[in-house]
Amino acid sequence: MRSASHAAGPDGPHPARPASPPAVPNVAWAVALASVATVALALVIEQSFVLDDVFLWRVLLLLLIGGSALVVLAAKHGHAKSFGAANAVTLARGALTTVLFALLGAGTHAAVAWLIVSIAVVALILDGVDGRLARRRGEVSDFGARFDMETDALLILVMTGLAWQFGKAGPWIVLAGALRYAFIAAGLGFAWLRRALPSSRRRQTICVIQIVSLVACLLPPVAPPFSSWIALVGLLLLLSSFAIDAAWLARRTAAARISE
Repeated sequence: MRSASHAAGPDGPHPARPASPPAVPNVAWAVALASVATVALALVIEQSFVLDDVFLWRVLLLLLIGGSALVVLAAKHGHAKSFGAANAVTLARGALTTVLFALLGAGTHAAVAWLIVSIAVVALILDGVDGRLARRRGEVSDFGARFDMETDALLILVMTGLAWQFGKAGPWIVLAGALRYAFIAAGLGFAWLRRALPSSRRRQTICVIQIVSLVACLLPPVAPPFSSWIALVGLLLLLSSFAIDAAWLARRTAAARISE
């Protein structure tokens, strides 16, 4: 996890040197390579778990949408000569999230649940790698932080959908995945919500707890109502984090108006 507005992490032991975001051609090549690897993984999953052909088409469509969004993000921010190791790790997390997204609607067999948990655990482990790599290699950038943040947000959204799909919690759990997007939507109407937030260990910790709670919910041995309580704790923590940030932004805005 890298420093960003709702998925920020603390500064590491190494001073972060600002780096330029990768140029569009570098991102396009990285996306192409990741897409090939993701399609290969999807084929293995499709054959191993006897999923329908629609699963692979969903993967392809999601790769097209996600890859295009990443190229647009790079076009807005980028010039660096290389994609960077930290961004490559985040891209791997994004690829795994794409596979999880495609598993929405793929059935609720225990074998599929174990597959989802396994993929999510790998994505969670990688989430602890990219930020450290970025700081250690001097690859910290606005592009990387935004890429990391949006990958986290999408993973949480997908995991909440899967928790609902498997009956581990009611439809209310999707609120945890929708909070980030609701915050963005609210910012369209209230400019003060678009102000930058400082890095926060609390925000990073709660984000990790949220993902861990969703992984725990999806474990086949964990059944309702216990799974619902786990999901509820994660949701309440995430709600509190957003409320704290909104209150901080409101106070800063009020102070700025008083000083004018």
